[in-house]
Amino acid sequence: MGLSLSHEVLRLALRDPFVIARSDHGGGREVTTTIVELRDDRAPGLVGLGEGYPDSYYGETIETLAAVWPLLLEAIGQPELTPDGLTGAAEAMNAAIAHHGAAKCALDIALHDLAAKVAGLPLHAFLGLGRELPPTDFTIGIDTPEVVAGRAARAARFPALKIKVGGPADLATLEAVRAVFGGPIRVDANTGWSPDDAVALLPHLERLGVVLIEQPFAARRLDQLRWLQERSSLPIVADESAVTIDDLDALVGVVAGVNIKLAKCGGVGPAMRMLERARELGFRTFLGCMEETSVGIAASAAVASLADWVDLDGNLLLAADPFSGLELGPDCRWQLPERAGLGLERKAS
Repeated sequence: MGLSLSHEVLRLALRDPFVIARSDHGGGREVTTTIVELRDDRAPGLVGLGEGYPDSYYGETIETLAAVWPLLLEAIGQPELTPDGLTGAAEAMNAAIAHHGAAKCALDIALHDLAAKVAGLPLHAFLGLGRELPPTDFTIGIDTPEVVAGRAARAARFPALKIKVGGPADLATLEAVRAVFGGPIRVDANTGWSPDDAVALLPHLERLGVVLIEQPFAARRLDQLRWLQERSSLPIVADESAVTIDDLDALVGVVAGVNIKLAKCGGVGPAMRMLERARELGFRTFLGCMEETSVGIAASAAVASLADWVDLDGNLLLAADPFSGLELGPDCRWQLPERAGLGLERKAS
């Protein structure tokens, strides 16, 4: 029998409308994600949970996930449920098909959850990583300056806010946020700026206490990213330009930091290796997420000790998270579970 995979499509309402510059993500009011359950006849009674968040920007949909999983399962066979065995499984998935990071992510997370449960260890311990994580920021989508400021005021307990920009009122929005929030502000344009926009805003960003600028320009415009980094005292962080570990070398000397997400790079193991490689190359490391449930966030939190900055708030943006077991501490750091694997349970419906 080997491995068997089942999946469920979840359409989840957002707590507040969430709009970014390059898409509206389900109209900004709901998101679509997939939860997988992985079973292995060598581990009767245990189930590995995984999550794949399909983002059309990267060419993935619910339909592509379902189409790709049988190919990925065939490619990995029945790997040893050890860190080395799961590294081999990730390599086999990449050899079988390029891209499709969310599909690979769902299967990779499920493999790691199952393997850690077999080992009787929390996932971070299974990976040999520590429990000390940076605190997460909280992200606010594009809206009117007054609405964004109101949400910023409600999120003032977070040590940093990430403000989505790339709309018609960026400066007014940031001024309004600064009026109600005294901590560091991170801005994310999601490819929505032009060089003229960026250079005009730069002195205002510095004045307002913005601490980093994420993906101001189109993903392939490394020339523009380099141009802005040369003129900016703030670190420029690549997100859409830094999808997998193979993108890192080309970004050396272009930007100061990279945003690594499990749903882009293919899961827990690929994210851990990408974080480690980014540090070797001298980048500041940002661990990000999609608007995921606690499954995706818990998997990300397991490797968050390797990151300088953390943006793991996807489950906090949901009106209702279907899973329990992952808790945010009073210092806004995710508290890694003592239970084996991801440490999660499905809430009763």
